[in-house]
Amino acid sequence: MDMISKDKLENMSSRDKIRFILDKVKIGRIVVLEKGLTPKEEASLIEVTMTEIAADKFSGIEIETYPIKNEGSFIDRIRGKTADKRRLTVIGPADQLRTVEKGQYQISTKVSIGDDI
Repeated sequence: MDMISKDKLENMSSRDKIRFILDKVKIGRIVVLEKGLTPKEEASLIEVTMTEIAADKFSGIEIETYPIKNEGSFIDRIRGKTADKRRLTVIGPADQLRTVEKGQYQISTKVSIGDDI
């Protein structure tokens, strides 16, 4: 499992973040991001993943993120001026990681080596 600080990713382009994460997951690593991806980056990660799935080599990803906190005043939210509050994200190989439960403060997962998920 690799726990990646927000400092590591903040100076990377979206493309570099996606490649960095996907390269780790493809070799079987589970990646925990201190600060999650933007919705656009998550969508791009899923899109790139879909193009790289290979039946006997790479089954795809499992991704779970805490929701974005809505902070700021009502007027700020209408104007789109809310603070960036992306939160912890867990990403792993689809054949090794399954989300069991997701709550407001906790993500529970089952991690497996082999075919017993």
